[in-house]
Amino acid sequence: MSLSLIKMWISFAGIILMFLAVGLILLSRHKLKGVFSVITAVIAYLCMIVGGIIIMYIVLSGPTP
Repeated sequence: MSLSLIKMWISFAGIILMFLAVGLILLSRHKLKGVFSVITAVIAYLCMIVGGIIIMYIVLSGPTP
């Protein structure tokens, strides 16, 4: 597998984590109450941070040869 293809799959993982974070945040704010809401929100924000770091790494690493 080439470096470009590996970067593509890694960026897909970052995008999926971002979508998962949005869904979990909406779920925790509108459907859940109490401890479940807090746990879901913490997981969502961790997904958003990790996804953002992945996307930032891919974008700032530049083009592949």
